[in-house]
Amino acid sequence: MISFFWRLVLLLVLGGSAVMAAPGRTEHVIIISIDGGSPADIKKSQMPVLTQLAREGAVTWMAQTIRPSITLPAHTSMLTGVQMAKHGITWNDWVPTNPVVSVPTVFTAAKAAGYSTAMFVAKEKFRQLLQPGTVDEFSFKRAASRGVVKSDSGGKKDKKKEASVTAITVATSAAEYIVRHKPGLCFIHFADPDSVGHKHGWSSPEQLKAFAEVDAALGVVRQALKQSGLATNSVVLITADHGGKGKGHTENIPENMTIPWIAWGQGVKPDFQITAPVNTCDTAATALWLLGLKPAAPLDGAPVTSAFE
Repeated sequence: MISFFWRLVLLLVLGGSAVMAAPGRTEHVIIISIDGGSPADIKKSQMPVLTQLAREGAVTWMAQTIRPSITLPAHTSMLTGVQMAKHGITWNDWVPTNPVVSVPTVFTAAKAAGYSTAMFVAKEKFRQLLQPGTVDEFSFKRAASRGVVKSDSGGKKDKKKEASVTAITVATSAAEYIVRHKPGLCFIHFADPDSVGHKHGWSSPEQLKAFAEVDAALGVVRQALKQSGLATNSVVLITADHGGKGKGHTENIPENMTIPWIAWGQGVKPDFQITAPVNTCDTAATALWLLGLKPAAPLDGAPVTSAFE
């Protein structure tokens, strides 16, 4: 049951600015986040699927995330298009007593415009983004999760245990749903490199293997797009929440702040190097622009229009 507050939010969105601003450039947008996806370590890893998508599409390996570069706040900026000071998600855990994000997400605008929406995630903390009535399918496979002991900073004092689901499990669930339901806006989150990085370190052999496993998961999603017929009328945006160094990622250094940003699919310039600055808030802005939607509220990000024909 949707509360009165969220009904009012959706009514305001429907009656206000979150409507079709222009014809969409594509019918489907899939946002894929590689948690801990350091560009330098991606390039060291065996990732033939990602390499092909980058070659066939538009890419920058120099995009920037938010400060501090922490998973939940960064993903909230990725999916709302605003900085942490505006979205207010400053913690990095699933805290059921805390409110869900109060600013509109990309799902708020998409659902209000009639698009179907879905999220497939490796960490339960993404429930903090579930504004009622905005996401048709939310998948976190708790029964398939494993406990990961980690510290965001890489230190010994702030360690915590977090449940995480493997990339291939997330990809399998997402692929099945894509084939059956063909969502208009879909978010997919792979956490393996982050989980392994906190344990063994960024650039470690174990983490490079985790990136390869993410690549296999990307292949499952790509096959689902082909099987469902969406490969010709969709855009895939691949990015990350943060990079990493040592066993952490909170320090304000390039290794932590620099992330990949790749666009592939309908209308994307092939083999194109994006030279304009890109930050994580631009992901939400680009997704809405691709679907022909006007943001429900002012954004800090802007569409990466140079990546498209």
